[in-house]
Amino acid sequence: MRPELRPGRYVFAASDDPALAGAALAAFREDEGLSLILPEEAAAAAGLPTDPALRWIVLSVNSSLTGVGLTEAVSATLARYAIPCNVVAALHHDHLFVPAERAEDALGVLEHLSRSEDP
Repeated sequence: MRPELRPGRYVFAASDDPALAGAALAAFREDEGLSLILPEEAAAAAGLPTDPALRWIVLSVNSSLTGVGLTEAVSATLARYAIPCNVVAALHHDHLFVPAERAEDALGVLEHLSRSEDP
């Protein structure tokens, strides 16, 4: 999986502001409006809530959109260690957003999992 912890902190927020959409790492149109994954600083500057602050872990292996089991294995392993995780699948990689204070723990667990060891 080659998990890689990216710098910065992120928040999930809702906004239809085009400027914020342009600053977003990712966006998804839901029935309730546009959900954005924003850098914490951008959300704070716009007066949006910045809690919970999340860290971004990229699974650097190319994953298939039709693959089976990767998301389950990752989320189940993190759950065993009580680490919440929001998984965003993109075209090339899976992206995990975990609480900022547990990011290093999550990275360690994922590194062990990627070596097929029990952390």
